[in-house]
Amino acid sequence: MRSRLFLKIYLTLLASLAAVAVASAAFVWFGRGEEELSWQSQRAQFVAALIPPDMDLRSVEATLERLSKAFGADIAVYDRGGRLIASAGRPLPRDIRERPWRHGRGTFHAMVTELPDGRAVAARMERPFRPVGRNPLAYLAMIAGVIGLAAYPVVRHLTRRLERLRAGVDAWGRGDFVARVPANGSDEVAAVAKSFNKAADHVERLIKSHRALLANASHELRSPLARLRIAIDLYEKAPDAKRKEEIVRNLAELDTLVEEILLASRLDHVEKLDAPEPVDLLAVVSEEGARNGVEASGTPATVTGDAHLLGRLVRNLMQNALRHGGPPVTATVSRTDSTVELRVRDHGPGIPDSESARLFEPFYRPSGRSEAAGGWGLGLALVRQIAERHGGAVRYETPPGGGASFVVTLPVHPGLAA
Repeated sequence: MRSRLFLKIYLTLLASLAAVAVASAAFVWFGRGEEELSWQSQRAQFVAALIPPDMDLRSVEATLERLSKAFGADIAVYDRGGRLIASAGRPLPRDIRERPWRHGRGTFHAMVTELPDGRAVAARMERPFRPVGRNPLAYLAMIAGVIGLAAYPVVRHLTRRLERLRAGVDAWGRGDFVARVPANGSDEVAAVAKSFNKAADHVERLIKSHRALLANASHELRSPLARLRIAIDLYEKAPDAKRKEEIVRNLAELDTLVEEILLASRLDHVEKLDAPEPVDLLAVVSEEGARNGVEASGTPATVTGDAHLLGRLVRNLMQNALRHGGPPVTATVSRTDSTVELRVRDHGPGIPDSESARLFEPFYRPSGRSEAAGGWGLGLALVRQIAERHGGAVRYETPPGGGASFVVTLPVHPGLAA
């Protein structure tokens, strides 16, 4: 089973070579008869020119004698009735035909040429007086054999690479998600291997991301659930508005967290937006600013995307600044020829450089931050996902004068690019 593909490819190659060899041999063989007939006709004309019908007997014998000495042959001329007219050399048998003859220790070739006037010239010589034919099948078989031997290592190398590719895919399919296949070379097999490795890397990242998301989400869900249970127990014993408000707040926190988890999971499985449309980013920022009490300003700029997701991006940045930064919080939109930039800034203590690289990880909790204070949750992670799905990016900056600044860069709507 391991070499089934190799056998199929190699046997197909050999069968193709055999078919070409047989077809070529048949072509040569059928053409050989026409060549022989042409040679016999030319030979008859040549002999008839040497001994024309009106040549006297003495001249015929002299000509035959010269030909016999020149070719080392035994020659005889017969008339239409088969009677001997003249000869030179040893006598010839009456049943001579064009075939090898054994005479003493040597092998002689005989031929009979029919002349246009009805006479026949028979000759027997050591070498055939015609082109020496060779068996074309032998040459074609030799060529096919050489090609078959030379193709063996090439086909074996190709199929061995395919077998390694199949083994890697099988291992990956059995759950070994770190398995990869060799991607050496620049041919189609290497391209398939590179595509598989790229897809395997993407799936492995998704699996790790989902595992981390599940672990962190289960951890984050415990706090509001525990608070909710305590609040319900206390409310049952002594109902009051404050405890009811606590229950509602914890339920809202759970609802928000579940919604963020579902949105993050959905964004992980899509590479592009379903129905992008032109969106005025400044209008979205102004609306979210009014809702969250954040000052919004800037230049009108249109981007291509999902208005709901872009609103979620702006809201998360503003709520993150309000929760973890310090007032005043501002949001500014600016535009260049090809990009639109959203900058959300607060005037809080800022973030240490050692922590800034991990800000956009899901549920990242800065060092020294207590369990009660909580972490960043999925807010900034969703900001990065939404920005990337819109062809943009997000980064953190420490502005002059302190505080924290998050900058989102998005491509401008194609119809409005300069």
